[in-house]
This record gives sequence, structure tokens and C-alpha cells, in this order.
Amino acid sequence: MQTFLLICDLKDEPEAIQAYVECHKTVSEDILESIRVAGILQMSIYRWRNRLAMILVGDENFSFDKKAELDSTNPKVQEWEAFLSQYQTNLPGTPANWRWAITEQIFDFSANTSK
Repeated sequence: MQTFLLICDLKDEPEAIQAYVECHKTVSEDILESIRVAGILQMSIYRWRNRLAMILVGDENFSFDKKAELDSTNPKVQEWEAFLSQYQTNLPGTPANWRWAITEQIFDFSANTSK
């Protein structure tokens, strides 16, 4: 398994933030299936104000390139991403139309309970 943390900013507008939150309460089965097919085992999105953090756990074969390739040929995913983009904005210092950015892990702790 592979674990990633991605971040994204929403437009700093209460209506955009609320709309983004609301549309994630009922994600269509087509979108969920596209996530499964890409090798994603778990995906959680957290919000602080207009900043989002996504924890993504992929199987051993997961890659962002593979996910992008699958998404580019899936009209439902293209529609979903276009819809969500109206609420998202670029992270500071990223290229135009850049949404989710992969963070760099700088610390890791795991408690070993076996003695």
C-alpha cells in the first residue's frame, strides 16, 4: 500500500465552500467506481476553512499517471472534475489550472505495540 497526502484550495467564498462540501455528500457510483478502478483503496477529504487535505491510500500498483490516463478517457470523471473546478482555486506558487498538489512527507511515527 501507498499513502499520499494532497492539498487543494477552494475559493475563499462561503457559498463555494458550502457547495463543494454538499456535492461530496452524494458522490455518484460512476465516480466511486473510477476511484476503485485506479487502485485507490481509501480516500478521505478534510477541510480547514478553504484548504482541503486528501488522504489517499493506493494499492501497490497505484500511480497518479495511471489515474490521470483513466480519468482522461472517462466522460463522467471529466464532467465531475469540470463541475468541481468552479469551486477550486490554484494553490500559491502552482501553475495555472493546478488543483491538487502532492505533499512531501517530512515526519513519520508509528507506535510499535508488540514487545
